[in-house]
Amino acid sequence: MTSTSSPQPILVVGGTGTVGRRVVSQLRAKGHAVRVASRSAGRHEDGHPFDWQDRETWDSALAGVRTAFVVPLDGTTLTSPFVDRAVELGVERIVLLSARGIDVPGYADESGGAGYAGTTHRDGEEALRRSGAAWTIVRPGWFNQNFSETFFRDAVLAGELRLPCGDGAATFVDSEDIAAVGVAALTEDGHAGQVYEVSGARALTFTEVAAEISAAAGREVRYVPLTHEEFAAELVADGWDETDAQTWAEALSPLRRGLDEHVSDGVRRALGREPLDFADFARRAAAQGAFTPEPARAGG
Repeated sequence: MTSTSSPQPILVVGGTGTVGRRVVSQLRAKGHAVRVASRSAGRHEDGHPFDWQDRETWDSALAGVRTAFVVPLDGTTLTSPFVDRAVELGVERIVLLSARGIDVPGYADESGGAGYAGTTHRDGEEALRRSGAAWTIVRPGWFNQNFSETFFRDAVLAGELRLPCGDGAATFVDSEDIAAVGVAALTEDGHAGQVYEVSGARALTFTEVAAEISAAAGREVRYVPLTHEEFAAELVADGWDETDAQTWAEALSPLRRGLDEHVSDGVRRALGREPLDFADFARRAAAQGAFTPEPARAGG
């Protein structure tokens, strides 16, 4: 596929998040000018203050931009008006970070939580399709970095993944691969109108995930399966609001039901290579200290 470049900066909305900051890094490594838009972007090189819920910040972020990568705000339907405004201001190519499972009946509870995030992504995808811009949709599964940076890292550091996922398996995907697919769609020809569902190379149960992390970290991390009720009760005991605890437990239910165990071909189609294997991710994350608990501090 032919790479394209332009003097205008590439806008990355959500450019300080797990995927967005990797998109920014990979674009810069390829020599592209980047405009990082997020609420905390002012603390970053080429940063631009942006707040999804403050439309006064949209136009200045979009000024002079022809290409954009968009990470939507879950729980809202703001992607649609943002896409409409972007096209009005001259944006010609938009790559949207969506989510795996939004087109799978019964994947999530439509009343809230993951289901409402699905509403956000469906809104965004529909907006892109009718926008008139050249669009690409990237639908990732659960991230490898959930274990090294976000949702599950504290549990990994504690040595126990206590989750309501039964023996369900998932094809966890690396955020670097997700970003690479996005960067290809932003900078190369041939990706317009494509929906790339991206996953890792193989399905792993949480018992297998714990084993891979244990081998890489050199210490035991084990998986403890809980029921939905046990998991939610533990969250409440840790200070979570009851509604939030139930929502998070429900968001994990597709994993228990095996709805993320299939291998998708998005990385191969977009990049012409296989996705990073989870074992390679685990070794890299361990080498970077992601699985190493901080030493306990002496004294009170």
